[in-house]
Amino acid sequence: MTVKTATPAAASAAMTRPPSAPRKKKSWTGLWFVLPFVAFYALFLIWPTFLGLYYSFTDKSLTGRPASWVGLDNWVEAFGDERAWNALVNTAEFTLYSTPPLVVLAIVFALLVNRARKLGWFLRMAFFAPFVVPVSVVTMIWMWIYQPEGGLLNHYLQLLGLQDASAPTVWYQGENGMAMWSVVITTVWWTVGFNFLLYLAALQTIDPSVYEASSIDGASWWRQLWHITLPLLNRTTAMVIVLQLIASLRIFDQMYIMTGGGPNRESEVAIHYIYIAGFEGYRIGYASALSYVLFILILIISIFQFRLFSRKES
Repeated sequence: MTVKTATPAAASAAMTRPPSAPRKKKSWTGLWFVLPFVAFYALFLIWPTFLGLYYSFTDKSLTGRPASWVGLDNWVEAFGDERAWNALVNTAEFTLYSTPPLVVLAIVFALLVNRARKLGWFLRMAFFAPFVVPVSVVTMIWMWIYQPEGGLLNHYLQLLGLQDASAPTVWYQGENGMAMWSVVITTVWWTVGFNFLLYLAALQTIDPSVYEASSIDGASWWRQLWHITLPLLNRTTAMVIVLQLIASLRIFDQMYIMTGGGPNRESEVAIHYIYIAGFEGYRIGYASALSYVLFILILIISIFQFRLFSRKES
């Protein structure tokens, strides 16, 4: 009987091979940290979402009577409701008026602060500070500014000779088409700080050597802006536009507080009409159907925007 002995090379390899690490047991400790958030998320977002979808197929009411299944009746009524379509048109009008200045002004402010040295901290605070103010405070400030008699805006227009003191402009209460523009100006002043912050963060990630190389080649500041800065901000611009479109389509607070949908429903937007149908008309089922119609429209617009910008980048 022969006994095989290991060769010196095999023995040395066996001695130098690191020992296999013991298998770690799965730990569920981290789940307990996530569980409270998941519970609140499911309770206050997922469950209401499916419950609202169910209500959209019923005649659920705030009067307390039992709800019954009505199928697609609420949805058919929503697509044929002239007032709902008028509210959607007003929402689209507000979005069209507010989105361009909220993007352009944010870029201008970010470029200004990025080049400022001594006053950079002050400009950052001045541009972003309104965004943290509650909507109720913002609307109260601007309602005072817009007052026909004694309002700050009419006062300075009269000082500049742009307005007759005997016929002051009625901004957000009159039937002169200014109600929507009044809310747009208020919204731009209030929310431009968030977009400004996104652009400023994107500008500070651009490598300064790119500008140094273009300066050596004789590129002016305008050429650098159009051929370097703005193209490098394309991703940020796409994100800002998508976020701004979604936020504008969900306009409610400042419109409800300032104009109440008036005059003559000139500024009645989609969510305001949903509120009226649900909490003033007591028709929760119909309001749920309107909510999901708006949700589907926002989803389609968001997907279209993402695909459009992704194609441009490719």
